[in-house]
Amino acid sequence: MFAKLKSLLGGLGAGSGGGDGPPAATVEYKGYRIKPAPYRNNDIFQTAGTIEKDGPNGVREHRFVRADTHPNRDDAIAFSVSKAKQMIDLQGDRIFG
Repeated sequence: MFAKLKSLLGGLGAGSGGGDGPPAATVEYKGYRIKPAPYRNNDIFQTAGTIEKDGPNGVREHRFVRADTHPNRDDAIAFSVSKAKQMIDLQGDRIFG
């Protein structure tokens, strides 16, 4: 199980798009940068991405992977952005800690 989780997180390079196409566009939201990075898991795409924010000590980063899957990359990108906005609205800077 650890190996699978490690491989999933390994595909979350900042803006990498998980190697399944060109990097998705970064979205600015309430002072945060959302970098959707869904990845292919067999014939479906997994919700994933990175939330970043500039701080006094540099860039803070939170990577996320969710269980939600999608039939195509565009739907996965849109949902990843939506999920990131929801996390920002609910947790704010606590997301980094």
